[in-house]
Amino acid sequence: MHAPRTRVQRRPVHGVLLLDKPLGLSSNQALQKAKWLLRAEKAGHTGTLDPLATGVLPICFGAATKFSQLHLDADKTYETTVRLGVRTSTADAEGEVIETRPVECTPGQVVEVLDRFMGTIRQVPPMHSALKKDGKALYEYAREGETVEREPREVTIHELELLDMQLQGEAPFLRLRVSCSKGTYIRTLGEDIAEALGCGGHLVALRRVATGAFEQGQCVTLEGLESLDETARPARLKPVETLLAGHAAVTLDAENAGRFLSGLRRRGSWPDTDQVAVYGSQPHALLGTAHVKAGELIPGRLLSPIEIQQILESQS
Repeated sequence: MHAPRTRVQRRPVHGVLLLDKPLGLSSNQALQKAKWLLRAEKAGHTGTLDPLATGVLPICFGAATKFSQLHLDADKTYETTVRLGVRTSTADAEGEVIETRPVECTPGQVVEVLDRFMGTIRQVPPMHSALKKDGKALYEYAREGETVEREPREVTIHELELLDMQLQGEAPFLRLRVSCSKGTYIRTLGEDIAEALGCGGHLVALRRVATGAFEQGQCVTLEGLESLDETARPARLKPVETLLAGHAAVTLDAENAGRFLSGLRRRGSWPDTDQVAVYGSQPHALLGTAHVKAGELIPGRLLSPIEIQQILESQS
């Protein structure tokens, strides 16, 4: 007989966990494991990493989920290894080999090709991706052996650094560091670079080393989180307002804070700005986001009074 499963008592948890996602887990599997370790009621992530990718995965808990969309737009930095001379069906190591070619490019040609991929480029999203067409993810079509039309999309490559390369031997490769805009497919970038070199290729390693201001050195692994005493785990969370680091700050007195939380606009001498983090003064607490237009503070995403109280209690 199977032993009865122990039911985990969930609790309100608010904040951002910077997780170093391990190899082999999907982003959702990593999220669910972290959620279980923290016994959290509500959690979401700020953009997926493939199971074959590792690195920075910010996970939002509780009130932080209201602002996770803001971080989806953040620039990302990756380190990746492109195996040259071998193309696969998925442009990474998970797929089947569909073509092999000799690698005959020179170091000078590599540098010249990488220069071509700097700045704004157009990418055709890969079939093995979560992007949807007619309400269905592209990878679902791919699993059924179907290829559908995809519109090229513009993305921006801010930096493309050659960290290492080997053009001879049994397994020639390029190791690259890429800083890019949201929506950039590194698998597609690696495949396109290898194609431009005339030999084709696929990704064999991918690590996200930064997303926005969050870097790998700030992250904790699942093993590291699990090794902590249960009462110590919440200390690894960053405050909810960490997601609003680029916002202008406005602090309201008690009366105006209450009205703002009710969804009412407030008047003041603030300059027009699109991104504002609004705080109450007594006690000091995040209330939500807003924007200012013509002297009016216009509410955006708001925390509930219960969430604010729970955050204050956890801080004390």
